[in-house]
Amino acid sequence: MARPQTDIEAGRQELLDIVEELVRKRGGVDLSMTELATAAGMSPANVYRFFENKEALLEAAAGRWFAPKIAIMEEVVAADLPSREKMFQFFASRFALMRDQFHEDPDMFKSYLELGDQHFEVVRGYVDLGDHYLSEIVVQAMDEGYLPDLSIDDAVSLINQMVQCYCNPEALLYLDHKLSEEKLGMIVDTIFIGLGRRFDQKSSAGQPHIKIVT
Repeated sequence: MARPQTDIEAGRQELLDIVEELVRKRGGVDLSMTELATAAGMSPANVYRFFENKEALLEAAAGRWFAPKIAIMEEVVAADLPSREKMFQFFASRFALMRDQFHEDPDMFKSYLELGDQHFEVVRGYVDLGDHYLSEIVVQAMDEGYLPDLSIDDAVSLINQMVQCYCNPEALLYLDHKLSEEKLGMIVDTIFIGLGRRFDQKSSAGQPHIKIVT
């Protein structure tokens, strides 16, 4: 008889709790199904009843790590806010969450970064999802008259470069004391003002200069 789905899900969550403990105690390097089975007090075959392979386990662990960030993005994108405020909240709320996670347990935070670096192919989908939600805010900004003469993809790329230290968790390891919501707000204001300009390559002096796009 097939095991009830609720039992399977409960077992997965228990194993993910153990994964967190393992990562907290010994870092995120070379986590194996055998090590997880030993820590859980079960046979490796039993672990495979809950996760068919290591990739499935890592995807589930990443899903748990990113779930609150996804919830933030979905809530912000759905909010009835002007695009400037929406973009600020889009980055500021996730930054505040990451900063709290870092301050609560720096070693655990670093270990999860190690795990993500080792298995970036698992993380990539969440990065792409963030770009998808950001593009929705960009479309709204364009409808409101901002970001002229830019494609959606170009705007998303430029914005990501300008706010990288607020959405890249590794930045907290060495810039924590220099980052703040106030500074992020100034960056977002600069995005809305500065990306209303473009470089005119036909400068009479032969060098590009900035021309206001009206």
